[in-house]
Amino acid sequence: TILLILGFLSTLAVIALIAVAVTQNQPLPKNIKYGIVLDAGSSHTNLYVYEWPAEKENDTGVVQQVEVCKVEGPGISGYSHATEKAGPSLAQCLQQAKEVIPSAQHKETPVYLGATAGMRLLRMQNKSAAENVLSSVGNTLRSAPFNFQGARIISGEEEGAYGWITINYLLGNFKQSGWKKLLYTLTSLSETSGALDLGGASTQITFVSKDLSSESPKNQLYFRLYGKDYQVYTHSFLCYGKDQALQQKLARDLQASTYTPSSSLSDPCFHKGYERTINISDFFENPCISDKKKQLPFSQLYIKGEGNYQKCRENLQTLFNKTNCTYSSCSFNGIYLPPLYGDFGAFSAFYFVMNFLNLTSEPNPFALNKVTSTIESFCARPWQEVKTAYHYIKEKYLSEYCFSGAYILSLLENGYEFTENNWQRIHFLGKIGNSDAGWTLGYMLNLTNMIPAEEPARPPLSHSSYVGLMVLCSLVLVSVLLFAWLLFHKPKCLQKGIV
Repeated sequence: TILLILGFLSTLAVIALIAVAVTQNQPLPKNIKYGIVLDAGSSHTNLYVYEWPAEKENDTGVVQQVEVCKVEGPGISGYSHATEKAGPSLAQCLQQAKEVIPSAQHKETPVYLGATAGMRLLRMQNKSAAENVLSSVGNTLRSAPFNFQGARIISGEEEGAYGWITINYLLGNFKQSGWKKLLYTLTSLSETSGALDLGGASTQITFVSKDLSSESPKNQLYFRLYGKDYQVYTHSFLCYGKDQALQQKLARDLQASTYTPSSSLSDPCFHKGYERTINISDFFENPCISDKKKQLPFSQLYIKGEGNYQKCRENLQTLFNKTNCTYSSCSFNGIYLPPLYGDFGAFSAFYFVMNFLNLTSEPNPFALNKVTSTIESFCARPWQEVKTAYHYIKEKYLSEYCFSGAYILSLLENGYEFTENNWQRIHFLGKIGNSDAGWTLGYMLNLTNMIPAEEPARPPLSHSSYVGLMVLCSLVLVSVLLFAWLLFHKPKCLQKGIV
């Protein structure tokens, strides 16, 4: 009878422990938070909506992009002559964000706008126009039902740093452990990946260097993330985005040539048969080429494509001045650059152009000679053939893929000195998981303090592991007690059996 009672109580105790564990580990209702970042670039503005579970704010990789909306029209810097229209241009995408985010959470959802190189150039050219544009977008964002956190022009160094934070956060490089970390180190030279960003008006290179010296303090950033210190090299080249690089090239071509009012400019970076007209009065207003202003006997410039990749590359090399370097090593224009190290994620226009040319194959990137021959073959195709084959792409974008492909190779090879040996360490990234590679996520993570300097304090075991261990220990304890009782207090029925 005693044995039956003990067995019953033990069983009851085990059932109770299991019930507690199951009840305790029931999934809780989702407490999701949201954030909005607008990337106000030189050619257009994108609105991104991010979400994350509130209870895991400081975990790596829990923030996900759930929506992206491309704002119709030019970038906000394009409204310099009608600044009051800059803000209202964002209305459609803000409406889309309102539909994605539950209305009960609108008031607590932060919204940020970061303007990049297009607005940096406008500020250099016309400071009051830049301020009026920011005021207009600020008024529109304040009138939205979200928690407006500011609209500002970010520096080139910030843009590079936030891009670096974004890709390494999404790749899980800041906080990995166990087998996942071990497997990752087998395929990567470095703990973090470098970031290569290319926009319309600027380009950034950011990476942790093995040999970063103190020669150029302005190119160094220090981060403490999840309990680790990172010393990062970064530089932003204003006027070296793909659109401004084209303007620079055309200005140099104009300077080097003599024209009559009826003459045209032959350009090897456009397809044979392509023609474009440029208004000279607008052309030299650009701060990137205002120092190359030239009095010309005509008001319009007629460009005719040649489709010659080799000549295009020769033209582009003049953009990268390699003669002046007061440091141990330089990229171009006398800017300090430590030796390249580790993997690099290349995104934004790097990805869009190379993806159009089918050169973004992962996990095995194409060799440099394959990339070169592909771009050379594309440039050699007649414009009419290209236009027919890609009729669904806007003519302005399509006409510039030859130039952009050649410019990307010039920038990476001539500018940063990537070679055949390390070319395949460049990975052209459009998305990482469900999130776009770019600076916006890093910007929001920084402003919301979601990446702590120190590793967040955690108990040694998760709650489910703790409860499971308690159940296991209870079962072992009950079994030992039962066995001990049987051993030292043999029931009469067992004693009779032994006799």
